[in-house]
Amino acid sequence: MVKLTKKRSKKAGLPPGTLVHIGEKLTEKTRIAVVEYDGKDFLEKELGTLETSYLFPKEPAVTWVNVIGIHQVEVLEKLGNRFGVHPLALEDILNTEQRPKIEDYGDDLFIVVKLLSSNEERDEIEAEQISLILRPNAILSFQEREGDDFSSVKERLRAGKGRLRKMGADYLAYTLLDIVVDQYFVVLERLGERIEVLEGRLLADPGTATLQKIQNLKKEMLLLRKWIWPLREVISSLERGEFPGVQESTRIYLRDVYDHTIQVMDTIEIYRDMLSGMLDIYLSSLNNRMNAVMKVLTIIATIFMPLTFLAGVYGMNFKHMPELDWPWGYPIILIFMAVVAILMLTLFRLKKWL
Repeated sequence: MVKLTKKRSKKAGLPPGTLVHIGEKLTEKTRIAVVEYDGKDFLEKELGTLETSYLFPKEPAVTWVNVIGIHQVEVLEKLGNRFGVHPLALEDILNTEQRPKIEDYGDDLFIVVKLLSSNEERDEIEAEQISLILRPNAILSFQEREGDDFSSVKERLRAGKGRLRKMGADYLAYTLLDIVVDQYFVVLERLGERIEVLEGRLLADPGTATLQKIQNLKKEMLLLRKWIWPLREVISSLERGEFPGVQESTRIYLRDVYDHTIQVMDTIEIYRDMLSGMLDIYLSSLNNRMNAVMKVLTIIATIFMPLTFLAGVYGMNFKHMPELDWPWGYPIILIFMAVVAILMLTLFRLKKWL
């Protein structure tokens, strides 16, 4: 099950800009991959250790520095000093509990989003914080774990097809954000399948295990809302042109990402309503089952009331009770009791109580 919060007690009392990693260690060591490209040339390399001699190329070339693994604080600190990253931005990168947001640090535009994926084995959602620093001709991205989520972007850059190689760093930032938002649809599709399966199970067997799954899904939906709701403001700020580093030609594409974000939010609200309805169905099913049990018990008790009365009458030890000397008294009473029970069952069926 996804954790609602991570421990932040080690940050308490420290001054702003103090670099402390808050989150889980998702890679063995930090890797730094660099991609440089323009309309004609493409260069890809990896920095095993942070090379202090590395410099961003001059315009019009675009540089993409992708940092994978953020748990090694000393590496992030050296990288921040080397590339002049604001200390508050570095602090937010290391804190994986950040909500999606956008900050303007002058020449740097700092963006935080959540990349989601479905863990099929554990049947839950996994979240990874993605931090982007957008500069006029460069992007620094920070990922928590190794993955192939952005591999399609590198393939497009290698192939040199489309407009990615011809556009600036702001278009590359749009491309990364678009992949993040598209991944939400994949996660929601998987969630929809889980909800459909759970709904069928709820109608067939509304047990405690089903209730637990409903509660887990409701918690996941709350987390999704927490991660995606602020993203709308982030994309809206970029699309409205509040930051000069985002060109008009890129803002057109950002509008499309904004529309997709709204669709994701609408789907989340629909799923939340469905889960709330399923919880009501579960409670109604329990009440109906209890009512059915009480109905059966009431009918049984009602049938046995006259039978108990007859058994009580003939259980009295009076010497001069006339029926005691009848040779056929016992079977007659048994037949009479059976007739009474059958008549009462017939009456219940006619009244549609059964």
